[in-house]
Amino acid sequence: MIEKSKAYTVITGASSGIGYETARAFAARGKNLIIIARRRHRLKMLQDELLRHHPDLKVVVHEADISVLGQAHQLYDDLKQYPLETWVNNAGFGNYASVAQQELEKITTMVHLNIEALTILSSLFVREYCDVAGTQLINVSSAGGYTIVPNAVTYCAAKFYVSAFTEGLAHELQEAQKPMQAKVLAPAATQTEFGCVANGVCEYDYDVSFSRYHTSRQMAGFLLELYDSDRVVGVVDRETFQFKLCGPLFSYAGSSASNQQFMDKNIK
Repeated sequence: MIEKSKAYTVITGASSGIGYETARAFAARGKNLIIIARRRHRLKMLQDELLRHHPDLKVVVHEADISVLGQAHQLYDDLKQYPLETWVNNAGFGNYASVAQQELEKITTMVHLNIEALTILSSLFVREYCDVAGTQLINVSSAGGYTIVPNAVTYCAAKFYVSAFTEGLAHELQEAQKPMQAKVLAPAATQTEFGCVANGVCEYDYDVSFSRYHTSRQMAGFLLELYDSDRVVGVVDRETFQFKLCGPLFSYAGSSASNQQFMDKNIK
């Protein structure tokens, strides 16, 4: 077991929005942090703020564009010098457009970031830390990772992957009796830079676009509720905007007679 005073919480996409507020929330709990994003100046501002309020913490800034897959692998290699306790895969962005009209270059980058980088970083973290008590992997999906939203089909499909991958991993860890916990956070509309990026605009008014939404700070609070719980899923209802903690939501064929039967690895 890692000594908690020396362990680090990793947060990707920490330069703004949910990632930024999540870093502040974990810092308030006395957690050492590794904050990751493309915009180093934003990370430095966050680092300065956190150390001003929590001078005894260690806050490591790491600039990386993990939509470039080589950088995802390099990022994990760079962090091997630190003992890790929690990994939050928050980095990602969305897209509003019909499938026929979506910009394929943007979509390609979105798939690289939302799916491929998340899978690589999750896999590497689980491979190294699944036997360490107290460790958690939290992947940020979306309410659109459980419901198909009009004009956001590709984004929702990517988040369906995040939800299914994380729920499936949670089943794997439990069945293998590993102490690590894998969890998925599924926000609904949250006031962040998401609206600007998803719509390809410089300004975005959440009050005009949505009848209700959460703030980044509220979502960070929900993430901490999920962190504190023994549940796998923390999801916001898109109609009521109530947050609930629950077990996996997708069907799982764990005991199906139709599953592939695994042979003893020693049998050729």
